[in-house]
Amino acid sequence: MLPYSRMLKPLARELRKSQTGAEELLWYRLRRKQILGVQFNRQKPITGYIVDFYSLAAKLVIELDGSQHYEPDAMAYDFERTKVLESLGLKVIRFENSEVFENLNGVVSVIWKEVEMRV
Repeated sequence: MLPYSRMLKPLARELRKSQTGAEELLWYRLRRKQILGVQFNRQKPITGYIVDFYSLAAKLVIELDGSQHYEPDAMAYDFERTKVLESLGLKVIRFENSEVFENLNGVVSVIWKEVEMRV
């Protein structure tokens, strides 16, 4: 089991209730083991972070980024966060929200290939 802060659990529950449109759309394609029978969780606390989507079997984190992620401070934060998650043996892949809206099948294809390599 990966380490996490118990203080993040209530926030993770709230985030699950108020997903962004891109998260909701991608979740529809990840839930119920639709990708190679692999279970994904959404808004999963890991260490001091809450990741958008996580698969234990594939050791895979999927992050969806809105425009705020391209501000210099946010980019530095995301870089550090990715380093921490990767130090736990996780692979982190990122997509822009617009990619999910404009090319959902392409996003799912990338995720499928990544899962295929990791399970």
